[in-house]
Amino acid sequence: MKPHRVRMTHNLVVNYGLYRKMEVFRPRLVSPTAMTRFHSDDYINFLKVITPDNMQDYIRQLQRFNVGEDCPVFDGLFEFCQLYTSGSIGGAARLNDNAVDIVINWAGGLHHAKKAEASGFCYVNDCVLAILELLKKHERVLYIDIDIHHGDGVEEAFYSTNRVMTCSFHKFGEYFPGTGDVHDVGHADGKNYSINFPLNDGMDDKAYKSVFRPVIGKIMEMFAPGAIVLQCGADSLSGDRLGCFNLSVKGHADCVEYVRSFGVPMLVLGGGGYTLRNVPRCWTYETSVLTGEEIKDELPFNDYFEYFGPDYRLNLPVSNMENLNSPEYLEKTKVQLLDILSQVEPVPGTQIQTGQVESQQNPRGMNMEVDMPGVDEGNPDVRISSSDTGSKEHSSELMG
Repeated sequence: MKPHRVRMTHNLVVNYGLYRKMEVFRPRLVSPTAMTRFHSDDYINFLKVITPDNMQDYIRQLQRFNVGEDCPVFDGLFEFCQLYTSGSIGGAARLNDNAVDIVINWAGGLHHAKKAEASGFCYVNDCVLAILELLKKHERVLYIDIDIHHGDGVEEAFYSTNRVMTCSFHKFGEYFPGTGDVHDVGHADGKNYSINFPLNDGMDDKAYKSVFRPVIGKIMEMFAPGAIVLQCGADSLSGDRLGCFNLSVKGHADCVEYVRSFGVPMLVLGGGGYTLRNVPRCWTYETSVLTGEEIKDELPFNDYFEYFGPDYRLNLPVSNMENLNSPEYLEKTKVQLLDILSQVEPVPGTQIQTGQVESQQNPRGMNMEVDMPGVDEGNPDVRISSSDTGSKEHSSELMG
């Protein structure tokens, strides 16, 4: 989880000229108190004081908070957490203010952190904190996770509420964190609001698309979120050091493009990704997808050009590994999930939409009132529909 990945991504985005299509902003640093909207006070206080020099004085707390092995202590640990978390919370606030339509924070997406425990190199769960910020304005928020690891920390945080739906596509079995079974669907009011698609090794573009689009399409139809948080962990790419999927950059980005097509305010976050030269390629291409800009496959010269040899291209060939997800398994699991989603109480169309005719024309029930409640249609800052191909979509990116 080297932060260097984000520096490389930012540099590549700048050298492709994509920053011209975005508003680049440096969010105000959030206070430790803001982090305790989800995390426990003593856990955040511990993160503030722990350093490599004083670790020996905190042996019990290190064990209690699961810090030291998978989640090492390093200089500037709390500042690191504060930076990526500020990007996500600040981005959510900008969405709430209707200042932008899409916010990108590639430094965020640390989805494993629990209320009082670090996990999988995730210390502060910026995904959860950003969703809590979005819930100040939006009745319903959708969280989608395409990291190869299950988004367990986010699912756990919202497991018993129907205001947040979590949907994760991940490697399942003998694999960290070991959660995310298809039968884990939520509890109490949150029953059927946790959607998990467990997958096997070798998942390729065609197979991923065949399950991602129908499941997300059904969620948008039934749940009709006012905002979306999309975690784009790049460890599901082919050739990742820790991953075992076989997705291309374009296959990974197809998920981003499909979610964007609904025209709902989006917070797009990073996440995992352990092959240093591949992560910037993926997130730069997805930045181009989100801004609606086509970019060349040939990489522009940049500060980290030597990392991208010998071909110096954006897209990489996938491997010839076998896809262990049979069409029968994928179809069966997809049908299971669509059945779970059919039991979700649909958003009442008559209360939200402007008329019966619109309800018939727009079966997803995704009109302006659902997407951005309380927005004045005469406001020049209002998002232009993504169906308007001439529209200029604004995005914001956390400065590295």
